Amino acid sequence: METVLISGANRGLGLALAQKFAEAGWKVIAGCRNPAQATALTALQEGHDIQICKLDVTNPDDIAALAQQLGDEPLDVLINNAGILDANRNDLSSIDYDEWQAIFATNSMAPVRMSLALKDNLKRSPNPRIVTVSSEMGSLNQNLEGAIAYRTSKAAVNKAMQVLATNFASDGITVVPIHPGWVRTDMGGPQAAISPKESAEGIFLLASGLNNEMSGRFWTWAGTEHPW
Repeated sequence: METVLISGANRGLGLALAQKFAEAGWKVIAGCRNPAQATALTALQEGHDIQICKLDVTNPDDIAALAQQLGDEPLDVLINNAGILDANRNDLSSIDYDEWQAIFATNSMAPVRMSLALKDNLKRSPNPRIVTVSSEMGSLNQNLEGAIAYRTSKAAVNKAMQVLATNFASDGITVVPIHPGWVRTDMGGPQAAISPKESAEGIFLLASGLNNEMSGRFWTWAGTEHPW
């Protein structure tokens, strides 16, 4: 049985990922900020191997506690899914710079912190993989307005994952950022193109088939390579 750890697993894409991996027979370690309020995630535990843990990815103490809890347990896949979006993303005249820092802390820095904290657990897997949910909105090939904090945070995490892929290559750890598609979640909105289930199924297939040759490249939920 393989083990996956998913951050932000209590709703939206994270919840769909937890369900998909669990139904495929994986052990799922599901992180969320408030386990007591994660009713949909708790309901998934029946009949599945799902372990729910308290995890605010911007809190170093939570990450350290999670690493200690895992101990020497091998981790096959880490999915850095937790992310946040600008509240007032279409108005450059009223940028909230404190919010921008918070978005960077969650979207850009936390995936690096998580990856480094759990590196030893990943190294104990015969096929260790790190998948960070990014966005095409962080692609430098895309030239659109708005959401400056979110876009820059995703561009930053793309580069961070490319750097980690190089640093972790000698340990055999595959590292990739992915574009999950435009997903119908609280973040994506009701007009988005695909459901969380569709995105999760694609990400599951991609994560299952990742290898070292794919490391350090930007992928989509559909398994195609995305321009940086």
